[in-house]
Amino acid sequence: MSWSAKAVAIAAAALVVGGAAPTREVTVSVTGMRSAKGVVRACMTSNEARFPKCAGDAASYRLVVPAATTLKLTFKNVTPGRYAIALLHDENNNGKADRALGMMPKEGFGFSRDAPVRMAPPKYADAVFPVGDGDVSLTIKMRYML
Repeated sequence: MSWSAKAVAIAAAALVVGGAAPTREVTVSVTGMRSAKGVVRACMTSNEARFPKCAGDAASYRLVVPAATTLKLTFKNVTPGRYAIALLHDENNNGKADRALGMMPKEGFGFSRDAPVRMAPPKYADAVFPVGDGDVSLTIKMRYML
């Protein structure tokens, strides 16, 4: 390879490395945990149609961590954009949100911006937050109905 071809290859490699989209960390402090039983399942999505479950959203960020009375979650390598987070305290670690009488959640849940829960999960617009030029830190309160 000639000197000029090497220079072009090095310059192209620098553009690829330098042109990569920056990524951020989103750290969530979870408060209000009633026990250290089971796991906490966390989902962060930019897809309004897939919130709050993230089902079928290959671009979502997901974490499953052991439950603890003091808990911090970190989503890594997050591309800047607009996201909403849903948490589930899956106390029996069966992979789903258990319900009483078919409707009332038996396990804890939480949403970014502590979005209000009325007769259904909150709307994406109530839970959405920006990830921009820097890392993001949020606090989400775990809520229990029973």
